[in-house]
Amino acid sequence: MDPTSSVRRRATWMLLLVTLVWGATFIWMREIMLALEADLARIGTTSVVAFLISARFALAAVVLPLFPSVRRHLWNVEVWMAGSALGLALLAGFLAQMTALGELEPSTSAFLTSLYVVSTALLSNLFGEGRPSRLLWFGVLLATLGAGFIEGPPHLTWGWAEIITVFCAVCFAVHILLTQRYTTRMDPLALTFTSFVAVAVFAMALALVSTRGSAGPDDLVGVLSVDGVLVPLFCLGMFGSLVALGILNLYQRHMEPVRAAIIYTLEPVWATLYGLVLGLVGWTPWILVGGGLLVVGNLMVELTSQDEEE
Repeated sequence: MDPTSSVRRRATWMLLLVTLVWGATFIWMREIMLALEADLARIGTTSVVAFLISARFALAAVVLPLFPSVRRHLWNVEVWMAGSALGLALLAGFLAQMTALGELEPSTSAFLTSLYVVSTALLSNLFGEGRPSRLLWFGVLLATLGAGFIEGPPHLTWGWAEIITVFCAVCFAVHILLTQRYTTRMDPLALTFTSFVAVAVFAMALALVSTRGSAGPDDLVGVLSVDGVLVPLFCLGMFGSLVALGILNLYQRHMEPVRAAIIYTLEPVWATLYGLVLGLVGWTPWILVGGGLLVVGNLMVELTSQDEEE
């Protein structure tokens, strides 16, 4: 087997593993939000969510200096600048998605968020990262429809929540493209560390300035002592951030951004399967429709990869 083909195949399997982990983050975040219903109303949703994001990424960042390559680049200004850009794109996407989530039906949110696949293809073409082939565009279309319809047909009525969710999709697309650009030029684990620190710092700043009424830092720290928060938060930090994004930064650079974006659309398939097993979601025919489209869309990625290898 061609070494390049072998590396790309390994990268595909590793990014599939990322989607497997990301699918579980839906359950962990849901557990936390249910445990903190009273605190969300008292302190403010934006503030609490930003604090949880900060804690999640700070927890992951603490582990990374154990790797020698991270320690070697601790004082590299270029790595810190690139990591800050990655962190800002990631944080903006998370916050936009969570801010609008309560105002949208799950099907509408899923559909609009899935537009990051189209956004990645368009931005990739616009900034000269490579023009997708017709077959790959077909895969983009199928993956977008699959991710958007797995929760049921979206009911669009354009308002601020819909616009913010589209902005979220663009942020995730920018993160995919920036990851591709930076990880091919700099150490991936060092970038992972600096981006995690950036997310933790920026999110904490937002959490502190957006508290409601007389709530303050003590109230934010207090949410960590609420039953049902620490264990899922630890899982989000160790698996959803450290493992998933660490693998992503190590392996996404071995394939085109659009192909990676299509693979990432499998996340809602795993989230739905986990939800079905745990009784958190009910079965509907749309799960089969959306999941089927996603699988076919990802097969398009494999077909285009094989054509190029031949």
